[in-house]
Amino acid sequence: MAEAGGLRSSDRAGAAPSEDTVLRPHAEQQFADELALLAEHDDRPRPSGWRLSPWAVTTYLLGGTLPDGGVITPKYVGPRRLMEVAVATLATDRALLLLGVPGTAKTWVSEHLAAAVCGDSTLLVQGTAGTAEEAVRYGWNYARLLAEGPSEQALVPSPLMRAMREGMVARVEELTRMPSDVQDTLITILSEKTLPVPELGAEVQARRGFTVIATANDRDRGVNELSSALRRRFNTVVLPLPASTDEEVDIVARRVEQLGRSLELPQAPAGLEEIRRVVTVFRELRSGLTADGRTKLKSPSGTLSTAEAISVVTNGLALAAHFGDGVLRAADVAGGIVGAVVQDPASDRVVWQEYLETVVRERGEWRDFYRACREVS
Repeated sequence: MAEAGGLRSSDRAGAAPSEDTVLRPHAEQQFADELALLAEHDDRPRPSGWRLSPWAVTTYLLGGTLPDGGVITPKYVGPRRLMEVAVATLATDRALLLLGVPGTAKTWVSEHLAAAVCGDSTLLVQGTAGTAEEAVRYGWNYARLLAEGPSEQALVPSPLMRAMREGMVARVEELTRMPSDVQDTLITILSEKTLPVPELGAEVQARRGFTVIATANDRDRGVNELSSALRRRFNTVVLPLPASTDEEVDIVARRVEQLGRSLELPQAPAGLEEIRRVVTVFRELRSGLTADGRTKLKSPSGTLSTAEAISVVTNGLALAAHFGDGVLRAADVAGGIVGAVVQDPASDRVVWQEYLETVVRERGEWRDFYRACREVS
């Protein structure tokens, strides 16, 4: 019997859990069939160390139909040229920086790029205010270090060191949240493609196929801004918010359907009408203007991103499935919307109440939504 709160015996033995028990499979696991299908039909030139050609990687991201009728589902909905630039960057000796406001799918794109290029999206460094230099370079097994002194056996490689040794893609999330001195440890790695290990009098040289994909969001500018030396080592691709309401509704509906299957929520109608309503509210408040362009609005302190819209709708589906009749309604999304908008109880509540009374109340077809929001506001 497995110990409570501990590792199961199969985990300790190194056995991977079955895919149907994993809450969120990695991209290369979830879309293994599509990656295999693309590899089978991919006859274009591939950069050294890549599993697929740049054309096939872009097709994997944006979706498409193969000559034999096979369908590749889109992972990213947005300008094709942006993804072509991102993929082309990875085929050069430059690293890739995905920049944008929170919720523009930077992490999602990073993961799928790594999965398609090298078949492994798990070589990840998560940037935080407490990220240490060892997370980027390497650390030590201190028991062995004290017993034996510096040695190859005592060294603990970071995900970046492993990626260099194996010619893989390393991912660095939230780069601008990392302290500046930790960020700058990347400079030698990105410019010289080598990682010195002075304690051993050695170095690790990157194999062909090695590259780095980093993400950073616009709201973090000024927290730990990148030095000019480090920024020059990256090609930057800015991921925009969805261009239109229809595009954002499509993104939210697709992602909610995927999450619903993963979370095993009782299958219920997605409620496109309610999804459109959530997306409209978020777009109007973050732009400071109603969809018809007639009324200026105050914007709340939060980002109200597409990712938050997905969260609101997914939570609403759970409420509808477990506590309602299975159909997504205004009451199911109202609480989630209020929670997403009112981040600052003082200023955001004023913004929300003004939006309710001047915009939502005046839309006759939104009366049920107005009443539901008033009940939870």
